[in-house]
Amino acid sequence: MDTFPDLGSLSDQELKDLIQQLTEEEVDISYRRRILHGKIDILRAELVNRLRKRHEGGEEVITGADVQRLTDILAGRASGDEPASE
Repeated sequence: MDTFPDLGSLSDQELKDLIQQLTEEEVDISYRRRILHGKIDILRAELVNRLRKRHEGGEEVITGADVQRLTDILAGRASGDEPASE
């Protein structure tokens, strides 16, 4: 990350230019964030559709192990990808 400039040493025009530069950078980042969120939404929708089809086919979608893993995570007992043992 770039260091922040000494604001007292910048002219008014340099301050305006820096504001413009950072504003343009923020717009670019915001656009990329929206694109990523759209991709995430598409991927989640696909996962939900797959899980729905599995469920409709009689397959278990969420197992007892999944529930236990979530319980351990929420209780702060889980570390990494290993199942918690108690």
